[in-house]
Amino acid sequence: MNCYLSRNYKGTASAGNKAKTDIERIMSEAGFKNVGLKQTVYTNPVLAFLSTLAGVLKAPFGLHASDCLVLQYPLKKYFSFVCNLAHLRGAKVIVIIHDLGSFRRKKLTVAQEIARLNHADYIIAHNESMLNFLRTNGCKAQLGTLGIFDYLSDNPVPAPVAARKPFRVLYAGALNYRKNRFLYEMGRCVHSYTFTLYGNGFEVDKAQGREHIDYKGFMPSDELIKHAEGDFGLVWDGTSVDTCEGNFGEYLRYNNPHKTSLYLRAGLPVIIWKEAALAPFIASQGVGVCVGSLGEIDEVLARMDEETYLRMRQKACEVGRRLAEGYYVRQALSTAVGCLKK
Repeated sequence: MNCYLSRNYKGTASAGNKAKTDIERIMSEAGFKNVGLKQTVYTNPVLAFLSTLAGVLKAPFGLHASDCLVLQYPLKKYFSFVCNLAHLRGAKVIVIIHDLGSFRRKKLTVAQEIARLNHADYIIAHNESMLNFLRTNGCKAQLGTLGIFDYLSDNPVPAPVAARKPFRVLYAGALNYRKNRFLYEMGRCVHSYTFTLYGNGFEVDKAQGREHIDYKGFMPSDELIKHAEGDFGLVWDGTSVDTCEGNFGEYLRYNNPHKTSLYLRAGLPVIIWKEAALAPFIASQGVGVCVGSLGEIDEVLARMDEETYLRMRQKACEVGRRLAEGYYVRQALSTAVGCLKK
């Protein structure tokens, strides 16, 4: 039997929790059994702790020999405990990685994180870059990749539409200065296109070239899918417009930002840092362009004709439909289960 462990998510507005609850829904629809308690979204820390703890304690009693248990990582203090109990019951553990604590938050050393992950039997990394990082640093589990995070929504994937210049580039996400300092320099790079921001926390008075920035404020993701005012979605992070640097920027070399999936789910091609781990996916699928710096966007878009853009948008909509169906999670889990049951 294929199983998963549900938990409390403290709401689903954040990108991380959206990805996790989507995966739970995909697994449930694929016939995986929840061996924990029913999914909850308590924001009260005491209720959140008790709900997750109760599910963790219940899970082993629903497992049997030859079962496959899917865990979404990180599971904080419970991860090793659940893996050990699953193995005692004769079950195998598949892990889907969402975040690595040894990167951005530095709460673990790389050695500590690998030691923790080695409790799993099979690990689904975001992409080949993350897979190679795990393997190089001593991960002993079998390894596979997701490709890109799926993105569920009740809204249909928008039909591909042509665009006329000037193109519109949008960015959605956390807009505060600490996490995305590049946004406050971005205005000076904008000349032949328009730049639109969606999200909370943008300090307009700190922004250079703010006359070139259209700040829309926060919009729920479902509304953004329907009403996004843009022709491209930007995937960038860190402190600089010249390259992705700092803890957040460097992490793009290994992770799959969930905003990429949001853009494609909205039928928007992507502009992404050429050294990002997701850049090969974007290039191979023909769903965007890869740039070395934000200063290159002007020239790239100036050269792009309407026919090229429409072809790119059609492909983005095709990928968006796969994201809406849970295609990538289903494929990765099918591969993982197949490897463990050989």
